[in-house]
Amino acid sequence: MAAYPDDIIKKTLDFVKSSSVGEASGHDWWHIYRVHNMAVYLARKERAELFVVELAALLHDIDDWKFNAQGSCKAHAWLTQCGLPENIIQQIVEVIDTVSYKGAGEPNQATTIEAQVVQDADRLDAIGAIGIARTFAFGGSHGREIYNPHCPPLLHANFDAYKKNQSHTINHFYEKLLLLKDRLNTDTAKAMAAERHAFLETFLAEFFAEWNFNAGSETQK
Repeated sequence: MAAYPDDIIKKTLDFVKSSSVGEASGHDWWHIYRVHNMAVYLARKERAELFVVELAALLHDIDDWKFNAQGSCKAHAWLTQCGLPENIIQQIVEVIDTVSYKGAGEPNQATTIEAQVVQDADRLDAIGAIGIARTFAFGGSHGREIYNPHCPPLLHANFDAYKKNQSHTINHFYEKLLLLKDRLNTDTAKAMAAERHAFLETFLAEFFAEWNFNAGSETQK
């Protein structure tokens, strides 16, 4: 790949950071910062193209379907403004378009090593202690209950069903978080995911132990 000015990464970092002010759903600047750093680490381990990975990781949420239904418009516009050629922009946009989890029934579309690396970095940030914190931040910001025993989890057959989901936060563990360990792409990410996945299971065991002690009779109604 041709050499590009180093300041494109810095300018993009500043652009995304300024665009994330006030975000409180767990998709804030610090999430992007962590995903970027993890993606860089994975890219070096897995020999991915670092320039594409860095820009895709920094821009991966700017057009996310949860906040923007228009696709990769902002990312494409920004990369064009940075003066990148269209073929490089398309590589980065294709990575961005494959990052998000789209439901249990949807196959993984991350086929290039760059897409796999960025997707893995994003998914690692969705599990473990930080993943738990982000899950409850998202649920709270969208007015969702913490838990409702009368509403079981669903393994959504397609993206449309997943997008329409409005279930309580604990269901999200079963509908997404606990599935991610087996949907990672790279050996490096898979090794890192084991401990974080185990922490999800430990948290849920404690949650239900406390729930059943304090509200077991209501659960049975």
